[in-house]
Parts: sequence; C-alpha cells; structure tokens
Amino acid sequence: MVRLVLFDVDGTLVHTGGAGKNAFARTFAATFNAHDGVSKINFGGRTDVSLARELFGIHSIAATSENFQRFFEPYVFWLDHLMLQSNGDACRGVREFIRDLHELPDPPMLGLLTGNIQLGAEIKLRRYGLWEPFEIGAFADDHEDRNHIAVAALERGRRVLGENLQPWEIVVVGDTPHDVRCGKFIGAKTLAVATGGPKLEELKNYKPDWAVEDLTQLTAREVCLK
Repeated sequence: MVRLVLFDVDGTLVHTGGAGKNAFARTFAATFNAHDGVSKINFGGRTDVSLARELFGIHSIAATSENFQRFFEPYVFWLDHLMLQSNGDACRGVREFIRDLHELPDPPMLGLLTGNIQLGAEIKLRRYGLWEPFEIGAFADDHEDRNHIAVAALERGRRVLGENLQPWEIVVVGDTPHDVRCGKFIGAKTLAVATGGPKLEELKNYKPDWAVEDLTQLTAREVCLK
C-alpha cells in the first residue's frame, strides 16, 4: 500500500510556458547586468540553486550566500509577473490522477519533491489551482542536490505519517531521469511521465517502476494498491 506520493513540478504537474527560465534571465539581467547564458544550460530536472550557481559561473559572479539572496529575492517577483502572462497549463492527466488518488479507499498523502525553491513552486502551482492538494514538500531551499531533497521529503513524510513509513510505501512521480534517480536514492518506487523534455524510451532506460506517456495511461489504483 502506497502511503505517500511525491510529485515533481515542471513538466510533471504543469507547463509554465517558459516562465521559470524567463524569470531567471530577467533576474540576472536586472540584478547582475548579465544578459546571456540562460540559453546555454539545460533546466530539465535541475534545482534552482544549481542553475543559479551555473549562471554565476558563466558570468564570473561569486557564488556567495549574499549573491544567492540577491538573485532569489527578485526572482520570485519576476516569476509571479511572468506566470500571470503564461499560456501554460496542467500537464495531461494530472487533475484526473490527483482526483483518483483522493478517491482511493485509503488515500495516500500527496506531496512535492521539486528542484524549485518553495515559493517558486507555490507561484507556479497556484497559477493553475494545483497548490492546495499537496500537504508536504521538499524543495531547493532544503538542498542543492536533488537526491538530498528526496531525503528531506522522506524525513518530512515520516514526521507526518509516522517513523514506520517505509521507502517502498512512497512513489516519486517525475518527468526526467533526475526524478527517477532521486526516488531510487531513497528506495522509493518511481513513476516516470514523458510530459516534459525526455522521451518515453529515454526514461525507460533508467528503469522506473512505471513509465508512461502521461498520467492518463494508468490509474491511481494501479500505482497505489499493488
């Protein structure tokens, strides 16, 4: 029986129409007078902190705690502004899958496991009415490395559901190899969805427990009651 389902955000729950990437570019331009570099890096499955660190390196900006703070404080305002203009939406099957999870006889807790900082995740999900279903979360605020964000999610799950929560009672849902790897890092089951960048065949190479084109292709019962 699955007791906790942890979702990635970008490419798994929502498409933001590039708002996150554009917010990075706008913030670096306005705050550090750095006008290129964003197009050179791959955002898929990365943490916000690691992306900011890479951009600091591209522009020879010291990756100090002060500079991270200088970046992230205006970043969330740019993100909120750009999300209001976004033509994105929830990924295919997400709303129905969440509804089906809630309707199970003994529904699991829903949480987030994402490379976004917490406020960034909230801004993105509130735009599409998808923030409220999630009771716990682990974010880039917790750690720069996604594997250790997964550890934080496991620890929070145990604080809420009890110390007897076992890794195999958790499912991590995501759209990149990073999501599959971090789920396996804590011993959780993994569900890979090809609704982000990587194709289904690439995701299958990482041997998730399930791999589907989108969340219409399997039911909450299939995932949680086996």
